[in-house]
Amino acid sequence: MSILEITSSQIQGDVTATILHLKGSLDRSTDDQLLDRARQSHKDGATHLLLDLSNVDMLTSSGLHAIHTLFKLFTPQSDLDLMHQHREEPYKSPYFKLLCPNPQVYYVLNITGFLQNIFIYNNMDDAIKSFDGQ
Repeated sequence: MSILEITSSQIQGDVTATILHLKGSLDRSTDDQLLDRARQSHKDGATHLLLDLSNVDMLTSSGLHAIHTLFKLFTPQSDLDLMHQHREEPYKSPYFKLLCPNPQVYYVLNITGFLQNIFIYNNMDDAIKSFDGQ
């Protein structure tokens, strides 16, 4: 059975963003744990989420599904509608972002097309600064 440890923190800038720091595997046995934690943050009022993947050692299709679900949860419906109406124009959600996946996880995110709609940052400072000016 896989293990996923999740800790959270918040950053305060122009907007308040929740950071979920993940450590372990994001797969079928851990995806609900991530979804539950993120849904609770959203229910508690979080509107922006940064998913820290720097310590994720495995990402499976179930983990990809969880990331997609969180993208849809934190991106307002009006933005999702706009994205679907203008498929030829790139859209990246300012509400949901990823941080520091290892090369294997990055490769999976890239070949599955996730990076077309999700900002990804290589360091925490750049990720935090990206929430300013929104």
